Amino acid sequence: MKESHFESDPARSRKQHITAGLSSMIGTTIEWYDFFIYGIAAALIFNKIFFPAIDPITGTLAAFGTYAVGFIARPLGGVVFGHFGDRVGRKSMLMISLMLMGIPTVLIGLTPSYEVIGYWGAVALVFFRFLQGLAVGGEWGGAVLMAVEHAPKNKKGFFGSLPQVGVAPGLILSSLAMGAVTHLPEADMLAWGWRIPFLASIFLLLVGWYIRAKVGESPEFTAAKKQPESKASVPLKSVLANHKRPVLAALVACIAEKTWFYTIATFSLTYAVGTLNLSREVILNGVMWGAAASLVTIPLFGLLGDFISKRAIFIVGAIGISLFSGEFFSLLNEKTPYHVNLAMIVGFGLVYAAMYAQESSLFSSMFPASVRYTGISLAVQIGGAIGGGTAPLVATYLLARGQGQPHLIVAYLGTLGVIAALCGAFMRPHKDDGRATAASPATQSLSSGTWTASTSN
Repeated sequence: MKESHFESDPARSRKQHITAGLSSMIGTTIEWYDFFIYGIAAALIFNKIFFPAIDPITGTLAAFGTYAVGFIARPLGGVVFGHFGDRVGRKSMLMISLMLMGIPTVLIGLTPSYEVIGYWGAVALVFFRFLQGLAVGGEWGGAVLMAVEHAPKNKKGFFGSLPQVGVAPGLILSSLAMGAVTHLPEADMLAWGWRIPFLASIFLLLVGWYIRAKVGESPEFTAAKKQPESKASVPLKSVLANHKRPVLAALVACIAEKTWFYTIATFSLTYAVGTLNLSREVILNGVMWGAAASLVTIPLFGLLGDFISKRAIFIVGAIGISLFSGEFFSLLNEKTPYHVNLAMIVGFGLVYAAMYAQESSLFSSMFPASVRYTGISLAVQIGGAIGGGTAPLVATYLLARGQGQPHLIVAYLGTLGVIAALCGAFMRPHKDDGRATAASPATQSLSSGTWTASTSN
């Protein structure tokens, strides 16, 4: 097969690899900042701002309900952006998703409270959160594909982990921003302080647009576009007809990973402050320590996946959910900064990072380039809607059923971890995916019309 100019120019290739990877990481950092800042506000503030007329527990559930709307919108965003990402291109969809995330975030910061316009403020929140969900649904698939499809063949795992790294600084920045305003007097924080982190998103939006504008289109998409016979007129129809098994495996596995993440990133804030009577500062600091750990461990796990097995490391992370979920709550129950920080560092930096680092390269390898954006977006965003969107609500319900004890939450998480590990065991690269099998003994089998699963996945 004739090499493309992209592959035949090592200096240009190296620059493109690095630029695409870093821009994906910075772009996802900005988008996840916007997404997480809402989650933190929903856990700690919005019940008082937009639902003060109802009791605290119901108000918290209502605030989490507006939070869940973003997850409901994510599959739709994945389908819409995936369709045009597979038909038109990855880059243009990323630019649109960035705007669709940033503008509603700023508008949330301008939304009047219940005291000014009653429950219409909550209605506005729901609408803006829906737009955020559409943006994240389209963002993830494009960001990881720009990184993976620009990457060298033997470093897909590492470069694919870079946009995943963006979650950590996004969570750190959002936690720092909300942590800063919590130092204000309570009346000032509720009156205007909480709005500052949302309004600050305008500066991040401008930075993200500038950085992403510098990245060229994915070379693998460009190559696939030159082959009309492989171009699906309706990518979603092709995925549902020909790739049901990889969609289902990735979707179910993603439910566990998202449930774990949003339980420790969002529900644990409410649990620590409301049930354990910990200060907001202690739990937010713990989240920041955990996110900081994952900032280092996600690319390390990505590298490890390139050298050992992406699939195996994903499975280890899934089993980690089952093994560590009980200990996570036990550490929080110690009510000391040390134990809270340790719980978050292990939860984010090891368990979550092991799974999340592999998802971009492992999941994308299961689909051909012509429908890859749609395939991974559909699986991950539906999984995210089911797992992440319901995690705080389910955990709150299970905590109430357990009379304030988290044992039912632990059982729920443990079961999901086992199911995700089983799904990981069935994941295989698509037979036409030269990315997953190049630089391995399977390459020769591919060229002769047969396929052997690559051990790199």
